[in-house]
Amino acid sequence: MLKYLNSDVVFQEVPDEVALAVNLSGCPCRCPGCHSPYLWGDVGEPLTTRALDRLIADCHSNITCLALMGGDADPAAVNSLMHHIRNNHKRLHTAWYSGRSLLSPAADLNNFDYIKLGPYLAHLGPLNSKHTNQRFYRVDDGRLVDITSRFWRKP
Repeated sequence: MLKYLNSDVVFQEVPDEVALAVNLSGCPCRCPGCHSPYLWGDVGEPLTTRALDRLIADCHSNITCLALMGGDADPAAVNSLMHHIRNNHKRLHTAWYSGRSLLSPAADLNNFDYIKLGPYLAHLGPLNSKHTNQRFYRVDDGRLVDITSRFWRKP
């Protein structure tokens, strides 16, 4: 079962969205230089659909997107939670930040609006680096459209 440690409303994780970012623990990726190594352990509370509904309700409708940050230990559970969002919070877009290089076959693209793929590699930098290996996709008609350049600052 997925667990979450905390959440916050964020403005830079998903372009043009006000996202509720939910930090999932138990990350198996353990990227060297990770900005959140405290999420490697099995810590936090179970992320059930009820807990997710409560987190969303606590935002008082100020969000446009739900972003699950992590969850690579159980992609099927991520998919199931996003399916719940699709069916019960239709106004919200959905985003998943995965540290894997390839999308899990357990992820049904119909449940996602955005997906970030790729481990953090310090020498290539994060999403806002033009040299990053990480990719940020918008899901458009069942295909992944790379929009990573939206994170790059213009001079």
